[in-house]
Order: sequence, then structure tokens, then C-alpha cells
Amino acid sequence: IYETSDKNLLIQHFKDDATAFNNQKKASIEGKGVLNNRISEHILTSLSHCGIKTHFIKRINMREQIIKKAEIFPIEFIVRNIATGSLTKRLGITEGTQLDQPLLEYCYKNDDLGDPLISKEHIFNFGWATKEEIKIIDKMTKRINDFLIGLFRGVGIKLIDFKIEFGKAWNKEKGETEIVLADEISPDTCRLWDLKTEKKMDKDRFRKDLGNIIEGYQEVARRLGIM
Repeated sequence: IYETSDKNLLIQHFKDDATAFNNQKKASIEGKGVLNNRISEHILTSLSHCGIKTHFIKRINMREQIIKKAEIFPIEFIVRNIATGSLTKRLGITEGTQLDQPLLEYCYKNDDLGDPLISKEHIFNFGWATKEEIKIIDKMTKRINDFLIGLFRGVGIKLIDFKIEFGKAWNKEKGETEIVLADEISPDTCRLWDLKTEKKMDKDRFRKDLGNIIEGYQEVARRLGIM
């Protein structure tokens, strides 16, 4: 993230770095940042057309975007539609189990602590967000999930789960701060499986040493019509 001459605007740079397990596993994957930049631009723009407020303003080159400066809530919001990853390990749920309804989980953003799972009571007790803010974010998150499920299903991809972040950004027209979707939405932050074969097209290819990571990201971009 870089400053600009406008105190309310920043430049977000998409690197080729790949990390997993809270930075315990690291690598550089050529071209990943370019793909994530384009995919996130496409998704955030589509969400804004549906009335979801985001930090995204515009992409300025292959690796960078202009975004609104936002005070990020120290919480990761995770939506799970199908059981996999840490959910199966924690609760012994069979991999690939379709959940009766989307499961929303909260994690405290702290790599040193391993981004621990937390409850709303933790959030309110420690002042990480207010009850009204969480009510707004929960509603936005459910809408985002509904939209993304349809977007990906339309191109033959199953949305397994995803992680998003929110922040408070200044709205010049209203003269006040508002809650916006921040960070990015890309194969780095979503689990995406082919609808028919269940082939993984996301960062799990890096986490699980499945190989062909870039090919997976490229396939997502191709199906979304941005390659």
C-alpha cells in the first residue's frame, strides 16, 4: 500500500508473493499479482454495481489500483458454503460436505496468534467493532456471498468459501465515514473448484503443493472473461 497526494486515496500494489499458514510457507509466483489485480478489479466493480460499497476506485496499471483509504477492522470475515480446510480439521466434518446454509465465522487478524477464531462477544468486549457495525457487515457479507455464488456458478465454478475484510472510509459527499469492502477478492482469498471435476483453481494449489498454480488462476480469469 502506497500513499498518494490525496490523503483519502492510496495505491494498492499486487505482488507475486504467495503465503500460506500465516506466513509460515512463502514463495514468489511470477504473474500472480497481475492476475489477482485483474480478477479483484472485475469482482469489486461488479459488486459495486449491485450496491455493495467497496474501497476500489480504478485499476491504473497491470499491478496497481487506486483505492479509498480505510481504517480496517482487525477481523477477517470468513464465509463457508462447503466444508473444507480448517473447518473439517476442527470439527471432523467430511471434506466437501454441503452446508445447509452459509456459515459466517470471525477471526482476529493477528499472524503471531495464528488469526484465532473469535465470537461476536469477543469483538464487542474488546471494541474491535460495534454491534451496529457488525450488523451492517453481516448483511453486506451475506449479499456478497449470494452474488459471488451466482457469478462463479455462471462460469462453471463452485464457490467453496472465502475471506473478506472491511474498513471505514471517508465519504466526501456525505461528510462522514462509511463501511466499505476492502482488501481483495481473488483466488488468493477464495476457494474455487470446477463445478464438474472439483479441480481446485485457487491458493490451495500452493498450500497443498498441487502445482500449476498460475494455470488455475488463469483459468478463473479466462472464465470470467478478463483474459
